[in-house]
Amino acid sequence: MTPFSLDSLRRRPDLETPELVAVDAADRLLLDTGADRLRLPGDIATINDSYGALTLGAAHLSARAVRAFQDGVVHERALALNAAEQGLQDAYRPLPLGAELLDGVSTVLVRLPRSLDELEEIAWTIAAHARPDVEVLAGGRVKHMSVSMNAILGRYFGNVTAGLARQKARVLTASAPLPAGGSSFPRRAQHDVGLARPLELLAYGATFGGPALDPGTRLLLPHLRRLPELPAISSEAADVVDLGCGNGAIAAFVALAHPDLRVLATDQSASATASTRATAAANGVTDRITVSRDDALSALADASVGRIILNPPFHLGSTVHAGVAHRLFDACARVLAPGGELITVWNSHLRYRQALGRTIGPTRQLDRSPRFTVTVSTRR
Repeated sequence: MTPFSLDSLRRRPDLETPELVAVDAADRLLLDTGADRLRLPGDIATINDSYGALTLGAAHLSARAVRAFQDGVVHERALALNAAEQGLQDAYRPLPLGAELLDGVSTVLVRLPRSLDELEEIAWTIAAHARPDVEVLAGGRVKHMSVSMNAILGRYFGNVTAGLARQKARVLTASAPLPAGGSSFPRRAQHDVGLARPLELLAYGATFGGPALDPGTRLLLPHLRRLPELPAISSEAADVVDLGCGNGAIAAFVALAHPDLRVLATDQSASATASTRATAAANGVTDRITVSRDDALSALADASVGRIILNPPFHLGSTVHAGVAHRLFDACARVLAPGGELITVWNSHLRYRQALGRTIGPTRQLDRSPRFTVTVSTRR
């Protein structure tokens, strides 16, 4: 067997480009900081390991299986591929964020998220379910860290300290969990969107934007009030796919505005899909929305869908990168039937119209604000 090496880990099936890495300085600092503790008896969990560095590194150092939670399904798949390549398929167990992940765990390695809500949900979950003597090592790049992170950890742990920075990365150590009380997630908010009732949005911590209605989606929604009829593709297929469903705003709006349509809401984030399910329930449309955790429509057949709605992300984790939107455009082109429509809203400065025309087909503008553009593209 090839000796374990962090340097051999890859990002696939996520984007792989020279400027995007599978292992960074924060991963290495977390493993170095926790090395002695990882060799001690006790169960280990990792949270939001990107591509397997923390999980496989901890399993290698401890010589025992590690429990792992990753919000993104693309990260789950990357970890599985890297584990297989290293001969470490049995070195970890993927689990959702909750009691099963953390019950009896004495050491937790966490990649610090940029979202403070996400960090709070993680901290609450560890404090509520891990051992009383648990030690949490939470690391990130210094440029994405703030003193607010220390304060959030301090709400749930009696001891929080910051280590020395190395290669622009730092580790926060938290111990002595405090009584957690009840969870404040999912968060909720109501929004007037011109329907007979307010749209109620719910969101767990890692869902982008929380329960807010972001300005791009607000510009898009009026154009979803009247959807031109398209030829039926299949009696089994959804009528509309909400790709990158987030907090479920688009899926719930379409289901409320069009009681005759079936919506498939899909996102690669576990938090987003849980949020969309909660939003669908709060708005009474669970019977018309199917929620799927998937990466770039991989579960759907070619030419199987008549209409997709997309508010594409413009970042990969903490990195702004247009490649993620182009990857989703390619997926839409594969899944849309000829004559099908992609309705999308995007940051105007990104100038996606040419790419949409090239990848999908003829594209026309439906609306534009100083910040956002709404377009519809017809699959050629």
